[in-house]
Amino acid sequence: MAQYCNPSAPVAVLLLMLCFLLVAENLTQRADAIWLTIPSSGTKCLSEEIQNNIVVLANYYAFNEQNPEQTFAISTKVTSPYGNTLHQNKNVTMGQFAFTTSEDGIYMACFWVDSLQQQFGHVTLGLDWKIGISAKDWDSVVTKEKIQGVELALKRIAEVVQYLHYRVNYLKEREAGMRQVSERTNERVAWFSMMSIGVCIAVSVLQLWHLQRFFQKKKLI
Repeated sequence: MAQYCNPSAPVAVLLLMLCFLLVAENLTQRADAIWLTIPSSGTKCLSEEIQNNIVVLANYYAFNEQNPEQTFAISTKVTSPYGNTLHQNKNVTMGQFAFTTSEDGIYMACFWVDSLQQQFGHVTLGLDWKIGISAKDWDSVVTKEKIQGVELALKRIAEVVQYLHYRVNYLKEREAGMRQVSERTNERVAWFSMMSIGVCIAVSVLQLWHLQRFFQKKKLI
């Protein structure tokens, strides 16, 4: 029997792979351009909950919309969930920070205006915040490994699948931890309810005993 090969099948597979790549990147990548207004006196902070072993890359710059030609100096500090300083810079108009997370939790980046320039009013901060796969330099990967086209798309899909697998395991661990906390809380509530019932019964018995003795002393019963 003669076998026929559909020439459109490889194209359909390639299109399906590219669609999966685009959808997965939208779900897993974070590349947010954020605009923050920093008050003349005070601190503006941005926090993000990030799991362990994730690459974080950010670029920031300060300007004033009313005085675009004027340069404004700001200070910044990035801390880990346990309070460790990951990045600190003072009196700069722009900068960047990059690190790989070593612990799960909330990472915080705080910005404030230099005390010498507080008289100029608030400052607008542009922050390009990238987390995970979006922080990876794919141009350097192409140059170093000399791959392109379908091979590059397959490599990116592999990275996305690996990230999704890691994310699912992380969520499963979080769910297991929350379930343990919920079970312990339910056990404590049950014991507290039993203790409350026992105390109420004991108090009722003491009240009856006290009333009985009172009536006996008064010779009412």
